Amino acid sequence: MLYAGGRPFPALAACEHYAGSERHLRKALELQDSLQNAGVPLFDVTADCEDGAPVGGEREQAALIAALINSSDNRFDRLGARIHDVRHPAWRDELEIIVGNAGWSLAYLVLPKAERAADVAEQIAALAACRARHHITHEIPVHVLIETPGALHEAWQIAALPEVESLDFGLLDYISAHHGAIPAYAMHAPGQFEHPLIARAKCETATAALAHGKVPTHNVTTEFRDPKGVTADARRARQEFGFLRMWSIHPDQIEPVISAMRPNFAEVGAATDILCAAAAANWGPIQVDGRLHDRASYRYYWELLQRARLTGTPLPRAAREQFFAPFDPAPTQGDSS
Repeated sequence: MLYAGGRPFPALAACEHYAGSERHLRKALELQDSLQNAGVPLFDVTADCEDGAPVGGEREQAALIAALINSSDNRFDRLGARIHDVRHPAWRDELEIIVGNAGWSLAYLVLPKAERAADVAEQIAALAACRARHHITHEIPVHVLIETPGALHEAWQIAALPEVESLDFGLLDYISAHHGAIPAYAMHAPGQFEHPLIARAKCETATAALAHGKVPTHNVTTEFRDPKGVTADARRARQEFGFLRMWSIHPDQIEPVISAMRPNFAEVGAATDILCAAAAANWGPIQVDGRLHDRASYRYYWELLQRARLTGTPLPRAAREQFFAPFDPAPTQGDSS
């Protein structure tokens, strides 16, 4: 009703947790099962072929990831995979093993180190061919890492590709690609938000993603033993740069990221009032508290409610019953109003 002629904005968890080894992946999936909201996991898990596999062990890593995707541990089918870049000799094998064996349950595919939009298009075409060979009709969205100057230059073309669901900013590789021109202090806060070249890259990544209806995903914070620092970084990424999702590389980072990305409860209450009134008016224009609303503001508040649900924010009963009852059999904890 709200997206006539266009695609709804992707509803993705606010945190994406990366792991490479089998032990860490199983631990992440176990934690994913415990951090949920009425059957909706509060974070996604990404199994890493690129940094998770030893040199020469790429096929074995891909087989491990495919087995985990198909396992009972992957309860929510929210396990994605990152393969190697288009210039690495193993990426086609990784694609064939993971998609060929587990494509029906693969949540998304992450593509790193693109230098241009054509690199992304080549891997997307290979993904489509692999799905066709294995008769996989399940759509597999693509997440693209913006971590080179070339990819940033063509970020708008990359975001325009219909298969792309998220643009992910890769801070450390982006800095390395500048050959020492960006100092090391920009690898962490506050430099990662204040150095002009990094701030520009983050703004451009987020703007390109949002302009094409894709999710902008922020890089990881390396100081994983400082939960307050993780929270502060996630809050700056969300409030100052418009990122709606952020990476984690340690289990202790997951809850601080989710907390920082969570909408204000007062906004959730206002969104509920406006959307319930809009539904009663068959989604025509209305006024609430002396302010006019139509489908443009309805889309804003609907996406806010989705983010609230995906971050475990307690939803008012009216929102649960009006919009989520068919999907959430159990009531959201923390609210009885």
